[in-house]
Amino acid sequence: MIKYGVQFEDWKAAELGAEEMIANSQGEAAVALAHYQSAMVFYREASQRHKDDLFAKCHDECAKALLVPMKFPDAVYLDGQALAHLNQDDAAKAQFEKFIRIVAKDDPSRQRAERYIERPELARARMAPAFSVTNLDGKTISLDDLQGKVVLLDFWATWCPPCREAVPHLREVAKKFQGEPLVILSVSLDSDMEKWQDFIMKNQMTWLQYRDAGFSGSIAKKFGVEAIPHTFTIDSDGVLQDEHNRRCGH
Repeated sequence: MIKYGVQFEDWKAAELGAEEMIANSQGEAAVALAHYQSAMVFYREASQRHKDDLFAKCHDECAKALLVPMKFPDAVYLDGQALAHLNQDDAAKAQFEKFIRIVAKDDPSRQRAERYIERPELARARMAPAFSVTNLDGKTISLDDLQGKVVLLDFWATWCPPCREAVPHLREVAKKFQGEPLVILSVSLDSDMEKWQDFIMKNQMTWLQYRDAGFSGSIAKKFGVEAIPHTFTIDSDGVLQDEHNRRCGH
């Protein structure tokens, strides 16, 4: 109920699902997780409807989730976001600082939290989801490593005709803006690594390349990609500015 309620923006159904999850949970950890799920529903709804009372409900649910004496970095981070939307910047910074202390050092959200501490107004913006990838050259790079640069994020696959048709254009853009503060990151949904690598080499795709291995891949999920080609333009602060989807298929 929660999943499809959020997906189809049936907020009553999503809230009801969260309430039932809380009521049926047993044990401190399960109850904490249920309240976190409820907080996520309110946060998604608040972001879509732009209502402060919903961000306040998100904060209240996060507070309940954090009553359990265990590390719960996701709830701390979400609470920081809710507080930022409520313009409680000092409280938001405190939560992001706590998040940094308890989260793994390689968590891509750690860099994002550091940026929110420095500039809490970014937590109120339509930020692109934080992620990190290891590209074809074996170099690990995160979205927040690219701050100060415009990022063209391109979801594609070798089996998608419109994606293949777009390659010469992307190659021309990469050539034209070489040395400029513009980065192209192509995220392939190919399952066949060898075919993907061979296509990249044959078509001289010299910009950043990563294989997410299908629509269930972590980055495709974060960006809600359900069909390709699908591109996102992300500004130098990490804010989503444009989105284009030709819906080739799944």
